[in-house]
Amino acid sequence: MGDRLSYTTGAVRLKVYVQGQGFPILCLHGHPGSGNSLSVFTNHLSRRYQTFAPDLRGYGKSRVNDNFVMNDHLTDLEALIDRFQIEKCLVLGWSLGGILGMELALRLPTRVTGLILVATAARPRGNHPPITWQDNVYTGIAALVNLLKPGWQWNIETFGKRSLFRYLIQQHTPTAYKYIAQAAVPAYLQTSRPATRALWQALQAGYNNIPELRQIQCPSLVLAGAQDFHITADSSLETARNLKDCQWQCYPETAHLFPWEIPDRVLNDIDYWLGAYPQITDIR
Repeated sequence: MGDRLSYTTGAVRLKVYVQGQGFPILCLHGHPGSGNSLSVFTNHLSRRYQTFAPDLRGYGKSRVNDNFVMNDHLTDLEALIDRFQIEKCLVLGWSLGGILGMELALRLPTRVTGLILVATAARPRGNHPPITWQDNVYTGIAALVNLLKPGWQWNIETFGKRSLFRYLIQQHTPTAYKYIAQAAVPAYLQTSRPATRALWQALQAGYNNIPELRQIQCPSLVLAGAQDFHITADSSLETARNLKDCQWQCYPETAHLFPWEIPDRVLNDIDYWLGAYPQITDIR
């Protein structure tokens, strides 16, 4: 694995974490998230490729104070690609990052060679149960204790399984909780109000990009968690069915953060797909 470097680029000075050498893979995080929350992918993929994981506008260390709209993310990402002189790249997007990945493939069809879409949809739909004050209390305690002692089984059993984490993961493993401590909680704390506002405005407007998907020509891999409450597996499947050259995988007994629940299986499936489509990462 190559050195982990960071850069700033674009009008809002995006923070970008770069690892490895080889064909470029642009890795886009969700909400709340940051470039660091994609380490489950970048640490693995950077052994063979060069990964770029930015903190999107308003997230992580890419700080902003002014309001913006979702299309501003695409402008930032196009500037990033130009800044690093990336002629072609594969895009991996998790949740919001997957939505942006599809939009980027529509905007830059000759530069995006493939899409890996994780827990995402072009017409995102959720089925999250109502949140109670007890949920918030248990989540706060579970998160704090997990920061102090990541993956502690007593905390998982006592507070974690009774917290809102139960809607983000189904397999309450120490590995998943360590990722939550290392990446999820810091990302949540660093997510700005303008970023949250931009996302909710798009969702409240009824975001639906299904009609445009047939324009995407590059191969796609769509991965979903069967018990995803935030973006349902059915909405991910709808996206997969509307992409021309797409493979679909749904993992049982997992939820929105399934790459942290079953990382080895997810990474193996990505490796297999990349092996089946060598033209995606052909540098020529």
